[in-house]
Amino acid sequence: MTSGPAFHGVTWYAACNNGSCVEVAYDGGFIGVRDGKHDGGPILVYSGAEWRSFIEAAKQGRFDFDLLAAERS
Repeated sequence: MTSGPAFHGVTWYAACNNGSCVEVAYDGGFIGVRDGKHDGGPILVYSGAEWRSFIEAAKQGRFDFDLLAAERS
């Protein structure tokens, strides 16, 4: 079995809102996502296809708060 990317020595890009930050990096075809306040913490790892699918769904508004709240009521 091969191990996934280590994300050592990569550039992390941050997106912040009201002090909460999410960081994203690229390593060998994989996307890593981590909590910006805990850079030594766990990294969620996605394939390129998974990441593209997520981004497309976000652009379509499929994760908008109002839509998610309406589905729960």
